[in-house]
Amino acid sequence: MTLAPLLAALAVTAPPAAAAAPRVLEAPLRAHLSLLADDLFEGRGTGQRGGDLTVRYLETQLAALGLEPAVGKGYRQRVDVVGATLDGTASTLRFRAPSGELAPGLFEDVVMATGLAQPEVAVDAEVVFAGFAIDAPEERWDDWKGTDVAGKVLLVLGNEPPPTPQEPRRFDGESLTIHGRWLHKFEEAARRGAAGILLVHTTESASYGWNVVTTGFRGEKFRLAEGPRGAALQGWVSEPFARRLAAAGGQDLDALRAAALRRDFRPVPLGVTASARLVSAVRRFPQENVAGLVRGTDRALAAEAVVYSAHWDHFGVADGKLFNGAVDNASGCAAVLAMAQAAAASPARRSQLFLFTFGEEQGLLGASAWVADPPWPLARTVAVLNLESLNFVGRSRDVEFLGGERSTLLEAGRAVAGQSGLALRPPEPDPSGLYFRSDHYPFARAGVPALSPGFSLAGQRDYLVAPEASREKAAANLSRYHTERDDYDPAWDLSGMVQQAQFVLDLGRAVADAPVRPAWRSP
Repeated sequence: MTLAPLLAALAVTAPPAAAAAPRVLEAPLRAHLSLLADDLFEGRGTGQRGGDLTVRYLETQLAALGLEPAVGKGYRQRVDVVGATLDGTASTLRFRAPSGELAPGLFEDVVMATGLAQPEVAVDAEVVFAGFAIDAPEERWDDWKGTDVAGKVLLVLGNEPPPTPQEPRRFDGESLTIHGRWLHKFEEAARRGAAGILLVHTTESASYGWNVVTTGFRGEKFRLAEGPRGAALQGWVSEPFARRLAAAGGQDLDALRAAALRRDFRPVPLGVTASARLVSAVRRFPQENVAGLVRGTDRALAAEAVVYSAHWDHFGVADGKLFNGAVDNASGCAAVLAMAQAAAASPARRSQLFLFTFGEEQGLLGASAWVADPPWPLARTVAVLNLESLNFVGRSRDVEFLGGERSTLLEAGRAVAGQSGLALRPPEPDPSGLYFRSDHYPFARAGVPALSPGFSLAGQRDYLVAPEASREKAAANLSRYHTERDDYDPAWDLSGMVQQAQFVLDLGRAVADAPVRPAWRSP
């Protein structure tokens, strides 16, 4: 089939304004949000009691709503996870140089963990500056130039080479590509056999402050037990310490950065040796994705499904603090439950699967585990609509659709938005790589059209009431992001959250009722 009929099929199946459609109600959404973000759930930490309580709550809610179990005879997909908690008092990291020794302060200058499931690892290796640690043939970019970095500790810049006047679309211009994501750099270092990797943090390159980095490393670090191993040493260093480290080897960090911006860059030995001993408490334990199904009404199309997802985890209790994660992401879980309630009362032609994933904050673990061993086949998954960090400020005239242009979901989204008086925000630069930072991405990487509609950390929307003040209120959420202050406020106006949830449900319903599946666009 050519693209034109496909787009037409998706567009015309948007529900007409007069049709009775499932309605998302604020009362259940608010009730789920207030409870999931309550201290009773202890921050919904992966591998913690609060996480277990959350899984049980989600499971019972799906059963109460009458959804079918989506994982065999149950609602839970069990996945084995390995956790490692660094013993900061017993662990050490030092750098030896001709000019002397440097010992970074944990959390002040460096955060670190091991990517291996071992209670103790030792590293004694040469430090090599590897630029952006990128190998991107499509960009004619290779930072490695055949250099063997096995057994080395890599000092690496965050993000990716910026565009230039001569190449304004280099690495997607102002938007971050997957090559700039910290997790991708960790994976690349491990694939090349590096003993360690330390990213140089700047707020500009990471798109968040040093406090966000330290929050992510203060508690237990997780990886899938059957997933790829990381490097023995993985972490970040502050920019001031990176300057001292380069200088200790007779190098200048700014000069190294300038060299890394050129295609002829080659890895640079710093003349410094890293000696590390990482002592960790290691455990293996089960963790669960939770999923329920609203069976489709069409005998043939019911074998296919639209997936609505949200990650249930946050940071739980860490470093003596309680991280409730109200916006991130009790909001998404509450919305998906409210959407499931609406969908159960009015099924679509295709099936609709409501999925709650674990471990998103640790690197999209639950979504990756589902994609690796899907209880519902990916070949019969027509789209994934993920809900993340929703609007707690109020109704707006527009909705984010980041990454929508990558597939024909864009046309369906425009048609559905138009029926409810919304406009899709036009494609905008994505300098922080949000498209790669949420649970739709493992599905997209596996070939399923997927995105996170409405996802925006700052919420630069066209609000209906007091637009400027509302945008300031939404932007203030950035100061609470990944801190213990991301708490539920009963005074929140959830009409915008209901609006987002209704839009996503209507979009999913349009896709579920369409005769033709969404498709990726050719790059």
